Amino acid sequence: MATIYIENKPYEVSAGKNLLEVCLALGFDLPYFCWHPAMGSVGACRQCAVKIFKDESDTRGKLFMSCMESVRDGLRLSISDAEAKEFRAHVIGWLMTNHPHDCAVCDEGGSCHLQDMTVMTGHNYRQYRFDKRTYRNQYLGPFLNHEMNRCIQCFRCVRFYKDYAGGKDLDVFAAHNHLYFGRSEDGVLESEFSGNLAEVCPTGVFTDKTLKQHYTRKWDLTMAPSVCHHCSLGCNITAGERYGSLRNITNRYNGEVNGYFLCDRGRFGYEFVNSANRIHKPLLRNQLPEATDKQTALQATAAAIKQGRVIGIGSPRASLESNFALKTLVGEANFYDGVSDAEHDLICLALRILREGPARSTSLREVEQADAVFILGEDLTNSAPMLALAVRQSVRQQPIAEEVPKAKFPVWQDAAVRELLQNERGPLFSATLDHTKLDEIATQTYFASPDDIARLGFAVAHLIHPDAAEAEGLLQEMQTLAQQIADALIAAKKPLVISGTSSGSEAVLNAAANIAAALVVREKAAGIVLTLPECNSLGLTMLGGHRLESAFDAIGNGHADTAIILENDLFRRAPQATVTRFLATCKQVIVLDHLHNPTTEKANILLPAGTFSEADGTLINNEGRAQRFYQVYPTPDDIQESWRWLMELGNVLSHNQIAKWRAFDDVLRAITTAQPELTGIEEITPHADFRIAGQRIPREPHRYSGRTAMRANLNVSEPKPPEDPDSAMSYTMEGYRGEPPASMIPFFWAPGWNSIQSTNKYQQEIGGHLHGGDPGVRLIEPAAKAAEAFFASAPEEFQPLAGHLLLLPVHHTFGSEELSMHAPGIHERAPSPYVMLNANDALAMKLAVGEPLEFNVGGQAYRLPVRISPDFPSGTAGLPVGLPGVPYAELPAWAILNSDLQWKQQAQVTY
Repeated sequence: MATIYIENKPYEVSAGKNLLEVCLALGFDLPYFCWHPAMGSVGACRQCAVKIFKDESDTRGKLFMSCMESVRDGLRLSISDAEAKEFRAHVIGWLMTNHPHDCAVCDEGGSCHLQDMTVMTGHNYRQYRFDKRTYRNQYLGPFLNHEMNRCIQCFRCVRFYKDYAGGKDLDVFAAHNHLYFGRSEDGVLESEFSGNLAEVCPTGVFTDKTLKQHYTRKWDLTMAPSVCHHCSLGCNITAGERYGSLRNITNRYNGEVNGYFLCDRGRFGYEFVNSANRIHKPLLRNQLPEATDKQTALQATAAAIKQGRVIGIGSPRASLESNFALKTLVGEANFYDGVSDAEHDLICLALRILREGPARSTSLREVEQADAVFILGEDLTNSAPMLALAVRQSVRQQPIAEEVPKAKFPVWQDAAVRELLQNERGPLFSATLDHTKLDEIATQTYFASPDDIARLGFAVAHLIHPDAAEAEGLLQEMQTLAQQIADALIAAKKPLVISGTSSGSEAVLNAAANIAAALVVREKAAGIVLTLPECNSLGLTMLGGHRLESAFDAIGNGHADTAIILENDLFRRAPQATVTRFLATCKQVIVLDHLHNPTTEKANILLPAGTFSEADGTLINNEGRAQRFYQVYPTPDDIQESWRWLMELGNVLSHNQIAKWRAFDDVLRAITTAQPELTGIEEITPHADFRIAGQRIPREPHRYSGRTAMRANLNVSEPKPPEDPDSAMSYTMEGYRGEPPASMIPFFWAPGWNSIQSTNKYQQEIGGHLHGGDPGVRLIEPAAKAAEAFFASAPEEFQPLAGHLLLLPVHHTFGSEELSMHAPGIHERAPSPYVMLNANDALAMKLAVGEPLEFNVGGQAYRLPVRISPDFPSGTAGLPVGLPGVPYAELPAWAILNSDLQWKQQAQVTY
């Protein structure tokens, strides 16, 4: 620790830290532009000047840039010194010489960091009287607007896009006062993290294009804390609403999960909420008109349940509460988890590894701190983008630890560190089906089938500890690679193994578990990360449910005749013929969902469920962290949370357990009573009766305007605002104006800090945890014994089969996830249907790029255009998961080629 003096007042702080960080953490308002807490200092803008004195007798002092100064014991400084204040005012005056006078029409107006800093420095009038520099803006794709005339040359955009996120197609051009930040030519930004530019940029150069299409000033948004539903990582988001429609998603800081950033799928996939495909009214398909009111729908549904033998099918994209309510309504014996049998097995295995294995499931923040990483079978950029971003930070850890102390400058001096390290990176090994975007930073890559990836993993585990199963018959090249990986993991202080379910292989998961266990046995602080298919895959599995195939059998064999399907399109879970037969056999099909899909079209009764922005609920991410999302705005009576529909059904039916439920907290208590392993979820957030000074937490900022005007066509009187029985939040601007608990922060704001940079006012230290701790509760901790975690045997080497191709799953950031594909921008970025072939296989079949490949899987015929990869495993083919136009297949699976291609492939194999 060190004692520093600010305005002659002593403060105890951590030595060696960045002085700007420390001042902000202590609550001082000190303006800055180029510095960012996740990216460190480069000293480009000169806006954070302070006066530093030699000692207490020094009255003159010198100006220093606080972002470039380390904290040291006895440091004396002044923020309010007249010379420092004048210097900062001059700097912002220079930065504003070319800035347009367009705050009134700028999308950032009212939430702009530049506005905040301008006011903070007292820069009220512009002295510049000459022509301003002007630029032509670029088309950058469906997510971002570009307005270069607002640029103040802080360099944050390229530092994030290139240095932090690894993007290649955004750069800085020209020099001096004519810098241009953009692409070399118009075109879609390629990075999956481009949307962060809208928050990283301190001005309005990069703004959210999806917000512009239904623009609302950010102070007029009703907001609530939420959790991203588009992958298994559980990134924290803030959702904003106006006039009953969701307007935008911004990052909600969580120091253990996503930190300051989001991927583009999480940021822009929200538009499915406003889709024309939404279900707005209950539908009874046995009457005309089909649309009906809530009470009629409840009575009809209750009657159908009374008359039938009912099963319930859950969903990995529905909340824990909704799945539990369905399980309670139909009974444990009649609840099925709503995922394919292969996915069921994979997630159960992942849960077993996390529960029984000795390695800790690491958070994204801990991934960033790993100093050696081995990825098995996962294209992280496409299956879990924010995990890929964390891995990009992890490869810097080892060279930073080794080289920066020798250079004797602090780690936060980002420009100096990057200049020192150049292309030096720590060990990252990637074993995947095909090339990934992380290959460019990998030490070694290995492209193979899932079985061969697993064999490499088993070999690494055996080399780390001889008790782990050995893979027999390895080629010398693979044995050498395994030794290199094992040595790197053993030498690391924080080794990390990453795998998941994306390859569809239990053997790959087993191999990853063996490596992690072997490292722990050797007393290494090893971590493991397992990605899962959907936002609540782990929560659904922890809740427990029977296999989906058993549900089909129950209906097919006459053991049941009525199915309640919860937020689940079964045509994405099983072959089309199987699902069609199942739904046709049911006497009654009752579906709760929020978007029309092939399954809802077959429903006899369709109940409109609220989306994540219209619901309260709990998700459990891949780490085992339970997190709550809040309803952003009240919905019409006909749309409500799935758990509320089921709760009201239970009350109509006088169900023994459900009849006791009245609100969200009742469902939470029932879950923890019925399933003690989920104890803790009731403590994620304060209960609905929580108040601060007798007040609720407002969802609307105190600048919110126009509530009466919004209803002026109906009544100019102020209506009574709706009440929220399920949380301690209000739907108004009235309420507690101070800082709420971390899990209930609806938006970040502080006096003088209207932009997202106000996050620093909510943190224990800059870039650290939020006051009171980060949101969420971990439900899974590693087992104590390591040796028992070893899996028995490695698979055999993959062998191609003549006349067949082994179909393997291929995932896409844009396209594979169901809900986000209803967002126009995401849909635009999604690829067209295709099948991936190895270059040699395509040559043997005499197929060129774009030509159709015909094959059959389980009776389902496919005819898809070919894409070719030189490194995709020979004898296999890649089938995109979830893309519209690509029928479901349970992968991996053997595809039978048509007769002509069989002959060609047979000839290639023979000769």
